[in-house]
Amino acid sequence: MTKEDLRRLALALSGAEEKSHFDKADFRVRNKIFASLKDDATGVIKLLPEQQSMMADAEPEIFQVLQGGWGRKGWTKVILAKADETTLRSALQTAWRNVAPKTLKI
Repeated sequence: MTKEDLRRLALALSGAEEKSHFDKADFRVRNKIFASLKDDATGVIKLLPEQQSMMADAEPEIFQVLQGGWGRKGWTKVILAKADETTLRSALQTAWRNVAPKTLKI
C-alpha cells in the first residue's frame, strides 16, 4: 500500500474529509481525526488501547505503537508497504468507527 492508497481508502468512508495539522495530511469525520499520513511510507490511525494491542501483537510488521503519550492514547503507526488493501481498509474502518458519530454508517 502507498500513501495514495491510504488517502483513497480513508476518503471512501462516510463523512470523511482531508485536512491537515502539523503540516501533515489528516483524515477526519465531523472534525475528529481518525488517521493521518506521517510520511510517504507510514500512516497513523486512532485506535482504542485494546485494539492497538491486538493489532500490534498480531501483525507487528504492519502496526506499531507510537512512542510516548500519543501511543498511550491509541495512536498507532501503519507501515504502508507491509499492509495489503484488506488489512489497511479494516484498520481505517476501525479508526473511523472510534471517532464517528453513531448516526453515520460505513
